[in-house]
Amino acid sequence: MEIVLSKILSEIRHQEDKLSSQMMQTADEAYQMTLFLKEMLCTIKTNVLQDGFKDEHREIDFFKNIKPQILGKLIYYNKVFRIETTCPVSNGKIHQSYYENQLKALKSEYKESICNEDFYRYYRADRTDRDHIYFRLGQINYHDGLKSGVFEIDLSFSTYFDNKIAHIIANELLYTYMLTKINPEKNPDTILMSGDTNKDISWTNSQNALIELIYALYASNSITYGKINIRKLALIFQVLFQTPLNDIHHSFHRMKTRAGSRTAFLDQLKISLEEYMDKDL
Repeated sequence: MEIVLSKILSEIRHQEDKLSSQMMQTADEAYQMTLFLKEMLCTIKTNVLQDGFKDEHREIDFFKNIKPQILGKLIYYNKVFRIETTCPVSNGKIHQSYYENQLKALKSEYKESICNEDFYRYYRADRTDRDHIYFRLGQINYHDGLKSGVFEIDLSFSTYFDNKIAHIIANELLYTYMLTKINPEKNPDTILMSGDTNKDISWTNSQNALIELIYALYASNSITYGKINIRKLALIFQVLFQTPLNDIHHSFHRMKTRAGSRTAFLDQLKISLEEYMDKDL
């Protein structure tokens, strides 16, 4: 079976959108995504163990690009479920403090277990010269002094380093998630950009218009080839325009069922642009 990254990402996104439209609690949505991704990974594992890989290129692509995307999101959603089901209250100072402490723990894990490793620098530099070592089965060199986690994975379906990429992906998703739970104005160290750079920029249309634009960019894969999470994309716009957005998933669901045009803002954008173009004729 040919395993294609774009197809995998599309299936994951479809399931995320499907669950979001059902207006579940965050913990329930995370739990359902955990089950979905676990099943997806088990199915792919069965196929890989049965059929293997046609060549070295496909094997490297699978363990470097495909499996980490699935496993990374699986780790992420499982962690979100654990975070949400242990949160003491739904709002207030204790709620705020809880997520701040979770963010501190995440940063600590990043510093201690991720960013200081040679492999992290290799991965971030988009290098490929050691891919044949890092992302092929049976290439683990125990003389490198690997962490004991290497003995806890199934080496018939892991090169060890694919797990490392998965944890990097999960860490980044969790970081974004924490930012959405914490008010950036009360936590300057978590703001994505300096307040001075965008203090004069504001969104002057409706919240629904902005959400419609965000989803259009997300659905068209216009930002980082569609690899960016919808929550992260929404957060970027919230910080850029200093405009809080409430539950974007519920707002999007309402747009899908509203009377008249479901893309009212995008329709108006097209009209406005064409009128602007006509002025120069």
